[in-house]
Amino acid sequence: SDGAPIGAVHGFTGMMMKLLREMKAGDAPTHFAVIFDASEKTFRKDLYADYKANRPPPPEDLVPQFPLIRDAVKAFGQPCIELGGYEADDIIATYARQAEAAGAKVTIVSSDKDLMQLVSDNIGLYDTMKDARIGADEVVKKFGVGPDKVVEVQSLIGDTSDNIPGVPGIGVKTAAQLIGDYGDLETLLARVEEIKQPKRRESLIEHAEAARISHVLATLKTDLELELTLDDLSVKAPEPDALLDFMDLMEFRTLRRRAEADFAADGADIEVADDPAAADFEPDKYECVTTMDALEGWIDRCRAAGVMGVDTETDALDSAGAGLCGVSLAVGPNRACYIPLAHLGGDLAEGGGKAPDQLKLEDALAALKPLLEDPEVLKVGQNLIYDIAVLRRYGVEITPYDDTMLISYAQEGGLFAHGMDALSQRHLGHTPIPFKEVCGTGKNQKSFDQIQLEPATKYAAEDADVTLRLWHVLKPQLAANGVTAVYERLERPLPPIIAQMELHGIKVDRNALSRLSGDFAQRMAEHEAKAYEIAGRSFNLGSPKQIGEIMFGELGLPGGKKTKTGAWSTDAQVLEDLAAAGHELPTSLLEWRQYSKLKSTYSDALGAAINPKTGRVHTSFHLASTATGRISSSDPNLQNIPVRTEAGRKIREAFVPEDGNVLVSADYSQIELRILAQMAGIDALKTAFREGQDIHAMTASEMFGTPVEGMDPVIRRQAKAINFGIIYGISAFGLARNLGIGRGEAQDYIDAYFEKFPGIQRYMDETKDLARRQGFVSTLFGRKVHIQNIKDSNFNKRGGAERQAINAPIQGTAADVIRRAMIRLPHAISAKKLDAKMLLQVHDELVFEVPESQADDLIALAKDVMVNAPEPVLRLDVPLVVDAGKGMTWDEAH
Repeated sequence: SDGAPIGAVHGFTGMMMKLLREMKAGDAPTHFAVIFDASEKTFRKDLYADYKANRPPPPEDLVPQFPLIRDAVKAFGQPCIELGGYEADDIIATYARQAEAAGAKVTIVSSDKDLMQLVSDNIGLYDTMKDARIGADEVVKKFGVGPDKVVEVQSLIGDTSDNIPGVPGIGVKTAAQLIGDYGDLETLLARVEEIKQPKRRESLIEHAEAARISHVLATLKTDLELELTLDDLSVKAPEPDALLDFMDLMEFRTLRRRAEADFAADGADIEVADDPAAADFEPDKYECVTTMDALEGWIDRCRAAGVMGVDTETDALDSAGAGLCGVSLAVGPNRACYIPLAHLGGDLAEGGGKAPDQLKLEDALAALKPLLEDPEVLKVGQNLIYDIAVLRRYGVEITPYDDTMLISYAQEGGLFAHGMDALSQRHLGHTPIPFKEVCGTGKNQKSFDQIQLEPATKYAAEDADVTLRLWHVLKPQLAANGVTAVYERLERPLPPIIAQMELHGIKVDRNALSRLSGDFAQRMAEHEAKAYEIAGRSFNLGSPKQIGEIMFGELGLPGGKKTKTGAWSTDAQVLEDLAAAGHELPTSLLEWRQYSKLKSTYSDALGAAINPKTGRVHTSFHLASTATGRISSSDPNLQNIPVRTEAGRKIREAFVPEDGNVLVSADYSQIELRILAQMAGIDALKTAFREGQDIHAMTASEMFGTPVEGMDPVIRRQAKAINFGIIYGISAFGLARNLGIGRGEAQDYIDAYFEKFPGIQRYMDETKDLARRQGFVSTLFGRKVHIQNIKDSNFNKRGGAERQAINAPIQGTAADVIRRAMIRLPHAISAKKLDAKMLLQVHDELVFEVPESQADDLIALAKDVMVNAPEPVLRLDVPLVVDAGKGMTWDEAH
């Protein structure tokens, strides 16, 4: 609560809790130690002065947590071990080999590639972040060789993070091939004249000693003399008071509850509060409901509880077309059930002719509907947009409700993931049954209706159980974190609205898309032919390697840079710079790439995304996937359709209304600049917006002393680039690239901008300082956007975090405004008795479908609601403006 960084300590303590107190009986360790690097110089540094010379210091936030992590180890009653002159990896290697020799199975809790040389039949690694074991197969995937040859490969490829030199020009694939052919480094060097590739042979000869040094540096010591023996590492039970006191000091409330429950289970004299989140998971207690009597019993339990977890299982991910397979309910820890409704699993799934016993879907839903719509029973779900949409198609609503994903997002936006598995692992210390474990993967994956009832019940009921437990943990934290209003005003009202948008979908003209695909293919062919002509030969325009060889190797174009793999860099920025300098081939390549992306990502993919039953595209919207509150979409992603190019706008022309209707687009005008003027208190910008001036022309006039009347469009364009660039914390380098000018001139522009509008510089400095001090910034509505890496010693990471800190309050406030508009519009449309449907939300734009006769009324209504969306919570000094239009295509309406 004092603002001190403890994220790493929390993660480490949770991992210790899982490893020492919550592992299954067969996996629980008998011996345990935590190994640390000593602070003094190691023998590797004596051997090679540049060893780890380029490694940056640890992040500023992490340094004060190191001693706290040691305190955590001691609180668990386990040894902390280090040895001067050696690294932690050497100590780990020594203990691992000793334990293996004694006949023990060893697990090294790390995913560090340097430790993979230790992997054997009895030694493995465990990646806690991925909950994945690393054995010989994984080592081969990483290095192309088995564990016993890892050091040989490392001696050739080196390691940039540790500044181990290796041999220039040799990557993992080549190194694995060489070691596969010659067995080890020394044999390879002895027979180096056999290498047929001249450059490779010369590099090996020239850098032979560097490779030998790399071999020594990469080889872990396995024969250290250590003070503590293996017997000394036997696991000792922690003193309950010591561990709980440490968790109290760190304010780890959820972890403390887990520890209390664990100690109580061991018979310790610990007073444990009745905490539904702390109980062990016992899936065998879940019930499969296949009779009406059993279902009525569960309905009674839910009503008696007053709060219930709920989840649906379907046979597909598309909420507009998925079939309902079953519903799961939960009323308490391990008190959960699954109601199968459309399973084939059983004899039928195995080729027989009988489906398992289950309730008729219509009978079960008729019984569940009054419960799910009962205003006296709170329903708790996770990502309820999907469940609401699916059940709505069957005539059932979920109300009232809480959504644990959105409760988490309101508190920790920008900090963590908010999916159920991630939340369960973080707050409950439990990894739910993976979907792939039940349904399989790839070609062998089954739909959920094909799963037999026993595994289906354990999987589905657990989801409802986990969700309800998460609610007990997360809901009280809203008030503690001061974000109750954010959740209740900006998050909770949206799922039913978004669900309806997904169900409506938007009509797409398949014939128009087909014509576009043909047009894009023709333009690709034209640019391909032109590229061949310029290059003097044919090549694969989709191959960065071939493009690099032609541009820089054969044509000798300037500015070529190679990546770490030794290939020429041919990313968009490289091509754009060369095209701006007047080179023809990069220009043709950029055009070809544009049409290729439009064709594959949109004109081809959108046609495939059309629902055959509705003739419409039903995108999925995501409320908790961005840091700032912006809503995103996928399957397909309709928010990244380019609108600045003619070709991109043609994609929007394929989005059309049904006969008799039109599309209406309502778009906030320059909302982020208006919010910047408000947040930074820029009177000149506020006045310009109030008076309806051309903001970019006004900015140019203020900066360059140029009259607005008869202003050169180039000057206005420069001011526009600065206006929008400032929102994103643009650098002189970035502005220079955007405008095609020198960096010095760009810096002069930025300096002039801040001189004219000093409040903006003050806002930026204060916002960055606030982010550094508290770890987050806030929107005008109180949404917290957590900023990671704001104190990172890496310049690029820190710079990116600072730019995010500057932009997040602005972009986040804009996102909050349009959320408020979306929440109010359905009621406003209904009150006006308009037959209009809200279809899409794209950044600052809303798209509707409405009968042509009602279009003007809808435009007036949408403008009014959107302009006044911030009130009464927030009254802006700067007026919001909404541009709206109608048309027979999305492009025409926009």
